[in-house]
Amino acid sequence: MARHMFHSPVARTAILATALGAMTAALHDDTHAEGKLDARYSISFARLEVGEISGTVVFGDSDYAISARGRAGGIMKALIDGEGSFAARGSVKEGHPFPTTFTSKIVSKVETSEVTMVLDEGRVKELTAIPPPNRDSVPVTETNRQGIVDPLTAMLFSAAVIGEGLSQAACRQTLPIFDGRQRYDLKLAFKRMDKMTAERGYAGPVVVCSVTYEPIAGHRSSAALVKYLSEGREMEMALAPVAGTRFLVPFRVSVVSMIANLVIVADRFEVIAPGASTLSDPKPQ
Repeated sequence: MARHMFHSPVARTAILATALGAMTAALHDDTHAEGKLDARYSISFARLEVGEISGTVVFGDSDYAISARGRAGGIMKALIDGEGSFAARGSVKEGHPFPTTFTSKIVSKVETSEVTMVLDEGRVKELTAIPPPNRDSVPVTETNRQGIVDPLTAMLFSAAVIGEGLSQAACRQTLPIFDGRQRYDLKLAFKRMDKMTAERGYAGPVVVCSVTYEPIAGHRSSAALVKYLSEGREMEMALAPVAGTRFLVPFRVSVVSMIANLVIVADRFEVIAPGASTLSDPKPQ
């Protein structure tokens, strides 16, 4: 993430869409796919719908491919406003995802932001970010570009599903995320077990994690969304299993505020049988 513009609508859209909303994807089937998730999430603020995220994730025997598209605005314009498309792919080794490419394109009334990133074993090998970095943001160092995952891959949780129960271990981790502009951690901890139902698709148990957002580099400390996410708000993420795969993905994300709650929740969460075509390189739409 070579540049950050948290003072702009584009940057505001980027952090929420990638950190909290990179939960779905839209790609082609794979001949050897374990499964494919087709999902749609609604975004609400103060109980009013202000946006959506939709897409699919394709899980192969030894690889995966993701793309997501989202929009947000309305009464949330002070935090996020615009549309974004995101894509990632990578390999699966010993049940864990390792990203190889990530791309994003975010469009608002103010500007358009694009990122293309190539990764190898958690290290950024190539990065193109347009526009270039903002001078008044916290500098991103070479160290910040190592030992990381992209925001889409970060939402694939490798955890064993035992009977009808879910592993609490899925929540016991810190996600070191770099989206091409900002480096931040999402620190998870187990909170509770629960059950949730989508309007279409999944109905069953979820494991709920508490989430703490910690900005590290590429951000402006005074930015509205950075302050909103990091000022000790109660955040949680509910993870649901993707049938036929070894992964969990977010089903619901919430940020509790004294003024109004932000909620991102799946109203469609369907696993589709693998098709006969092969994975293709995802590109932002």
